[in-house]
Amino acid sequence: MPSTRETGRPLLRGWPSLRWVALALILVGGFVYYPIADNFIVSMTRQDIYSGEVAYVGAENYRRLLDDPVAWTALRNNVLYAAISVLFQVFAAFVLAAIVEGLENERWRRFWRAVYFIPSAISVTVAGLLFYFIYEPKTGLLDGALSMLGLGALIRPWLGSEQTALYAVIAMSQWQGFGYCSLLFGLAMQKIPREIYDASTMDGAGPLRRLWSITFPMTREMTGLMLIVTVTGAFQVFNEVMVMTAGGPNNSSQVLGTWLYQQGFMQNDFGYGAAIAAVIFAITLGSGMAQLWYTKRRRVRP
Repeated sequence: MPSTRETGRPLLRGWPSLRWVALALILVGGFVYYPIADNFIVSMTRQDIYSGEVAYVGAENYRRLLDDPVAWTALRNNVLYAAISVLFQVFAAFVLAAIVEGLENERWRRFWRAVYFIPSAISVTVAGLLFYFIYEPKTGLLDGALSMLGLGALIRPWLGSEQTALYAVIAMSQWQGFGYCSLLFGLAMQKIPREIYDASTMDGAGPLRRLWSITFPMTREMTGLMLIVTVTGAFQVFNEVMVMTAGGPNNSSQVLGTWLYQQGFMQNDFGYGAAIAAVIFAITLGSGMAQLWYTKRRRVRP
């Protein structure tokens, strides 16, 4: 029969781990969960961040949000941003990664990985300014190229038009994030045993069949992760829009993040800004949980 001292040793050995877990919980609680809860409290108030005056208004900020046409425009722009991002940064990036990883020469694989990844290493602010000059009316690279190709009728103020401003910002964002997503998909594909591809080739499966029946199912975990990251990132987008259009012209390129900033910090309406932040949190949390649930259901088990 083991002694009390011997049976107590495993518990004692676990105390250092419990201390680290407790420290992590304190940090996460203090820097993540407490600010989230505090934001919901602030969203129920009207605050003047300069004078410090606070008045409880209940759900007034949320009712105002429902009647705010700019907020609905921003939400619609976020949804459009997410849809286009999923198309390019998930599905198109997956196809590109499959093409690159399918090359026989390792040098060429490394070369194309680097080529597509380079834009992701550029700061969002720098990339925004770069595309700002590319979109410059008449003197920018884009309009100059259209003129040389005899497509002068397509020339327009890309960032100054309500019809094209948001799409111009989205194009810059996809250019920057496309290579990074392709690299992640490539890493997932490298873990697939080559023997599976060799066996399918011997059975007569072509490239498209191998892509659909082998590559896609065996990278489902990465696909689910990229969907979560891409959708939540699209609803949290801020820098790209702020650098290039600041939500203009006429609020046509506003997203929830920029509208939050303008209302909370520029208009000194901190409670209303907190209500917008609460909506962003609810949307990203809900979409993330839904995608995690769907990915878990469709998970390929060994």
